[in-house]
Amino acid sequence: MLERLIGFSLANRLLIGVVALLVMGAGLLAYTELPVDAFPDVSPNLVQVFTVTEGLAPEEVEKFVTYPVEVAMTGLPGVEKVRSVSNFGLSVVNVYFEDSMDIYFARQVVGERLQEAREQIPEGFGEPEMGPISTGMGLVLFYYLEDRNGRHSLEELRTLQDWIVKTNLQTVPGVTEVLGIGGYEKQFQVVVHPEDLQRFDLTLGEVIHRIRANNLNVGAQFLERNGEELVVRSVGLATGMEDLRSIVVKTEVGRPIYLHDVAEVHVGGAVRRGVQTRNGSGEVIAGMVVKLFGANSSTVIARVEERVSEINEILPAGVRIVPYYEQKSLVEGAVRTVSRALVQGILLVAFVLLLFTGGLRPSFVVAVAIPFSVLFAFLLMDRVGLSANLMSLGTRRR
Repeated sequence: MLERLIGFSLANRLLIGVVALLVMGAGLLAYTELPVDAFPDVSPNLVQVFTVTEGLAPEEVEKFVTYPVEVAMTGLPGVEKVRSVSNFGLSVVNVYFEDSMDIYFARQVVGERLQEAREQIPEGFGEPEMGPISTGMGLVLFYYLEDRNGRHSLEELRTLQDWIVKTNLQTVPGVTEVLGIGGYEKQFQVVVHPEDLQRFDLTLGEVIHRIRANNLNVGAQFLERNGEELVVRSVGLATGMEDLRSIVVKTEVGRPIYLHDVAEVHVGGAVRRGVQTRNGSGEVIAGMVVKLFGANSSTVIARVEERVSEINEILPAGVRIVPYYEQKSLVEGAVRTVSRALVQGILLVAFVLLLFTGGLRPSFVVAVAIPFSVLFAFLLMDRVGLSANLMSLGTRRR
């Protein structure tokens, strides 16, 4: 059988050469479409469900939030196990699926069961939501905001991160999440004075209800006049601290009691769960870009870098995005290592054959067989869904 195959190849050299070129061309095309990573993503097929609660102890989180979500996740197709962690104010449920299960189908069935879990969780104890479609290898870019003029506070920089940088980076194809850390999240805070509540015979619940009821826009259908429809609406959404201070919380003998009579309204920062420092010299505002599961890391990083250049042009003067970790450098280093090893292998094999056989033809044939085998491997890797990384390419070279 082998002799007949060799004889056929020698008798049809042109045909074999054309087929080899076509295979190498297809392999090269497959390499351009192949996900290129530094290391293989060995993360399990996982869907995470997060529930943020307000001030609940871990025991209460486990009983009223985590347990209903866990029960709702049992019986799903392809589920291998369900694990959970209940912390102060946070519930995390990890649903592990079989490796053959499509991640989007897994998220679909989890999303359908989340509705059942919401009905079992008491009102006000939080809303369970699925985490981003990513894995531990999805963090492709870390950056911080540099204020060279020192004119902006940490609160202002965090606002730029949440409303300008984050919203623009999330529109990049292949990016599933942009996380921010550091600084202060801007809030309009109402600090109630207990003695004033007692003086005006008010409760904290009544104040909260009045603020919510007076901080919204309401539609009132329309009026018809001369064949035209005039839209009627009530504009009550607060646009600043003065609007909040002017909210009427109670009326006594025709005299309105305003919010500023019982509380102090000011701008402040949310409760912080962490800080970010740079070289131990001071706090900075940082962010992390998370790529979509299965996306090509090199392509996503290139798009993110291009968008970062565009965002730097619209940021205030003196403020710019400075990346301090790019998975791109790791990916390029891995590809460079494999490429150098491949070239060295070709030259070494060709030199040894030329030294011992004394002929250029056998050396050339063997030397061409090495890139042919690599390109053929790219073609098969693209068909089976493997990524090109240091371990997969290095194993194939050996």
